[in-house]
Parts: sequence; C-alpha cells; structure tokens
Amino acid sequence: MSAIQGEKISGEATEAPAVHGLHRSMKILGTLLITLSAVSPASSVFIIIPGIVQTAGSGAFLSMIFAAIVGIFMSLVYAELASAFPLTGGEYAIVGRVVGPLAGFIVLGVNTLSSILIPAVFALGLSSYLTVLFPHFQVVSTAVVAVVIATLISTLNIRSNAIITGIFLVIEVLALVILVVLGFVHVSRPITDLILHPVMLKGTGLVGTPIGLIGMGVTIAIFAYNGYGSAVYFGEEMHDATKKIGRAILMALGITVLCEIVPLTAVLMGANDLKDLFGSSNMFGDFIANRSGSTMNTIISLGIALAIFNAMIACILAAARMVFSTARDKVWPLGIDNFLVKTHSRFHSPYISTLFCGVLAAGACFVNETALFVITGTGLIVIYAALCFAVILGRKRGTTGHGHYRMPFFPLAPIGALLMLLYVTYANWQDPVIGRPSLFTTLGVIIVSAAYYHFVLRRKGAWVLRGPQN
Repeated sequence: MSAIQGEKISGEATEAPAVHGLHRSMKILGTLLITLSAVSPASSVFIIIPGIVQTAGSGAFLSMIFAAIVGIFMSLVYAELASAFPLTGGEYAIVGRVVGPLAGFIVLGVNTLSSILIPAVFALGLSSYLTVLFPHFQVVSTAVVAVVIATLISTLNIRSNAIITGIFLVIEVLALVILVVLGFVHVSRPITDLILHPVMLKGTGLVGTPIGLIGMGVTIAIFAYNGYGSAVYFGEEMHDATKKIGRAILMALGITVLCEIVPLTAVLMGANDLKDLFGSSNMFGDFIANRSGSTMNTIISLGIALAIFNAMIACILAAARMVFSTARDKVWPLGIDNFLVKTHSRFHSPYISTLFCGVLAAGACFVNETALFVITGTGLIVIYAALCFAVILGRKRGTTGHGHYRMPFFPLAPIGALLMLLYVTYANWQDPVIGRPSLFTTLGVIIVSAAYYHFVLRRKGAWVLRGPQN
C-alpha cells in the first residue's frame, strides 16, 4: 500500500506536531554547490581512489568508467523520483510514498544510521590527515572539535551554507586542477595503455590486471561517486524544485565524474614509474611531492583537509533535514517530535535537528573507526535497490507520473543498477573483515526497523507522511 496525494499511509491520520517549515531560498546553483560538497570529489580522489588503484592498478581507470555508468543509472533514478517528490525526507519519503510504508520505514532506519554516523567517519579521516601535518593533534579530540564547528555552521540559513560550502568547493577543485596539471605536464604513457593494457603490482613487478579485480575496483568506485542524490534533501528549500531538482542531480553526477576521473587519468599517465606509484602508501601525495616538492604537497594536503571538512558540513545539513522530516512524520515519541521539528525564526533552518545530529556524530567519534565502516558500509546497497524498485513501481502505478522529469530508455537504468548491486553485494560477501560483517549489520538494521514499524509505530494507529503543505 503506498501513500499518494493525501499522504496518509494507513489508518486515520493523527494530529501532527506544529511545523513552521523550511524556507525556499535557493536556486539550482546553491543546491548544486552543497550537493557537490557532500560528494567531495577531492576527498574521493585522495582517499578512496588510491584504494581502487591498489586493487586494480592502472585498471582503476576502467573501474571508474564502469562505475560512472552505474552512477548514470542511479542519477537517472534519483532524478525521476526527486522531481516527483522533492521532499526533505529524501529516500525514505520517496520509497514510503511509492512502494509502501514498511519499505519506506526500512529505508529510513538504514539511512538514519548511516547519515548520522558518516560525519564522524569524515571527522576521523580529517583528524588522521591533520595529525600527519600536525603531530601534536590528537585524533579523537580533533574529530570532535571538527564536528562541533561543522554543526554550528550548519545551523545557519541554507543560502549562507551554500556560499560557505561553495567557497570551500572552489579551493577543493583548485587542488584537483593542480594535480591534473602536474600529471599532464609530463606524460609517460598514452591513455590507450590504461584501456587496452591495464597493469597492477604483484610482488616486485607489474602484471596484467585481471578483469575480476577491475570489477572489484568498480564496487569501490561506486561509493567514490556517491552523494549526487543528496540534492533531494534540499528540495523544500529550492525554488521550483519539481522542475529543477532532477537537473541538479544529473549535473552533480556529471561534474563529480569529471572531477574524479580526470585527476586519476593524469596521475596514471604522468607517473614516471608505475611500480613506485602502486607501491606507495601515499601515492598521490608522493606523486605531488616528486613533481613539485614537499611544500606544494603540504598546501594541497591542507586543501584536502578543508574538502573533508566541507563534506562534513554538507552531510550534516542533509542528515538534519532528514531528521526534521522524521519528526514531521511523527516517527519519534511525541515530545521529541515537537522538539526536532522546530525551525530557527531567523535562519529558517532545522536547528534542533542539526544540533541533534551533531551531538550524535560527535559521540560516534569515540567509536572504533573499523566499527563505523562496518555499520555504514553496505547500507547504500539497500537504499539504491529500494529506489530502483520505487521508480519501476512508480511508472507502473502512476504515482510518479506528475513529476517533471522522466528518464530515457526506461527501465534500462533501474534494471542495470540492480544487476550491479547484486555484484556489489557478492563482492562485499567475499570480504570477511568489513564487507561481510557490514552485510549482517545492515540486515540487523532492516529487522529492527521492521520490528519498530510493526510493534511501535503501527500501534499509534497510523503513519502519515507529510510534506511542506502540511
């Protein structure tokens, strides 16, 4: 059973907490800047992509290309659904309306856990980065301070945050431009070598990269591109969102792919010795230091640290708006709902939900980093799969027919993405350290979410999904 038009999920509607609502003050550019900040291309290039290179060698180029195709599939799915439901609740609000209340609440459970913990993952990564540059910094305390500062910034109005994240994003892109220039200024091999003859390090020499390892690289690269769909969280603060949010999502994916593939290509084509590059524990940093000296490497490292901090701000902004939506939808006990749903009288921001997310993220900084990876690692598989089913059902049932964007070549994108998600699930199952425990953790979250829906939420009589008009 799905929620449509009147937004009631089941039973009779119950009284909603008082809501003042968010303020529509952003154009497409502001939404795009915050969305790109959440993706954080520079963080992906310097932190995630080296892991792909270690897995697939120069085959990482093909891994990123194939992952970009999956990204196109998912961005088309996001664009069609978000144009029909540009709601601050994001994925759960969409799935709940199209697929049904139980599916929507499961997505809510998975996404809430990930959204609140990911800023802590970023913060610990930031502090680890800073402690290399400033050895007297302590990892956990630095992470907590970073979360606190990012949270306070996130309480400002959304236009101010778009400007702040936009400035940081420019610095982030400049760091990538420098990397690209350093790579292409002296090319050691043609791009055809990356496509036709990918190699990887094995022992002390280079061997051809097996197609299976290129595929493993794809599973990592999908996460490097993730974040373009976060534009939907700002749908209630965007002018003419139903017409423009789909375009914002597609633009975000396109810019992300460009900002991540081009620097990788520059380094792979420009490296003097691929054996030295693949064997380095800090491959891009060492590449920069060899080409331009340690001072430039330090400057770019500070730029990457700023990029990670920028991603924290964007992620807290998105998480806070999702929590705000859950309060509007009466997920929490009534007193907490009325508290979390408040918006600032001047900034029109969900400041209580923002502080709530910040406090939890700061507390999560004390959790073992490996445990955080396990908890957040595979939740994205569930969210992506739910959205793929939602866009198929939405077309079949007509519940997304009022949207302004409809993807071409339907249903190629959702079916292609679902097939790739099966492979990603298999690849994670093969990883006994992070992947497999993460799959079990995600399954546990699904079970707990379903139990909460049946034994707690349904006992209240109804679950009503509300939008800004309510």
